[in-house]
Amino acid sequence: MASGYISQMGALAGKYSREVNEAKPAGKDGQTVEFRIAKLNQVWEKAQRMQLSPVRHAELHSDLKIQEKDELQWKKMKVEGLDENGEKEAQLRRNFNVILAKYGMDGKRDTRPLESNYLKDHDTKEEDMFADPRLNKLWNKAESSGKFSSEELMNLKREFQHHKDKIHEYNILMDTVSRTEEIHKNVISPLEGDAKEHVLHQKHTELKQKMRDLNQGFERLRKLSHEGFSEDSEFREPRVIELWEAAKRANLSEDELDSLKEELHHFETKVEKHSHYQEQLELSHQKLRHVEALGDKEHIKRNQEKYNTLAEKTREIGYKMKKHMQDLNNKISRQGLEHNEL
Repeated sequence: MASGYISQMGALAGKYSREVNEAKPAGKDGQTVEFRIAKLNQVWEKAQRMQLSPVRHAELHSDLKIQEKDELQWKKMKVEGLDENGEKEAQLRRNFNVILAKYGMDGKRDTRPLESNYLKDHDTKEEDMFADPRLNKLWNKAESSGKFSSEELMNLKREFQHHKDKIHEYNILMDTVSRTEEIHKNVISPLEGDAKEHVLHQKHTELKQKMRDLNQGFERLRKLSHEGFSEDSEFREPRVIELWEAAKRANLSEDELDSLKEELHHFETKVEKHSHYQEQLELSHQKLRHVEALGDKEHIKRNQEKYNTLAEKTREIGYKMKKHMQDLNNKISRQGLEHNEL
């Protein structure tokens, strides 16, 4: 599959999505800016000065593009009077704060531990791979069980890593909610207080849902670790597996499930393509650093151009993948299905 991607690189390099082809907005000084929303540009400009890895940098860009899309949609909703209680606005503000925390831009050192609701039965050691004792214990058992091939162990490790990332994102969200709750308590008008109480309730509902998702995800890992992969596993990618498991729990008809399964196979191809480009970007960055050390200007220029093309493409594919995932989540949720039927 990798060789297929590499052979397509030339064709893909100049073939960008509508979002990428659109003329970028200009700032007050006439210089082009990356995003149409000022605060997102400020974050992006700050990121240029930070020591983020190329992959993290590309991921931040994709996250900011999703945030931009959602905020522009919300502005249209506001004009049409469709966010009277401010629920969507509060969610957007929360999502923005999560992005800041995720990439270390919230002005505080990230000391959020990967805690679990279960008692720790051993101290976390530096060499522990997943920081959460439950995950480490499960992983160590699976790794030493002898029931997984090297490829299956690699796939299982990806699922464990994905779950670890989800725990970390949950802790970031919980921290963000806790820090903003005081603002909602300091209100003057009783009517305003009721509206803010509703938003606060919605935030806690979101946290509870994410905790349920984490518990279901852990149960899946526990079952996998004990029983191994079944031969009829539908998908390989953790994010796709998670969506499929959620779809099977939702109130969907057989036809809807069949249709969704087909779409998830297309989505899995996007996820794999994104992972491939992330790997290529990291390799390209390493090669560029090596060439820069040699000092050949022409060689540096060629490698810089290749790197820039890969970085742009990785951002674009990341945005498309995250947007598709957002659409699938909406489709699977009851609200999304009702919306699609309108």
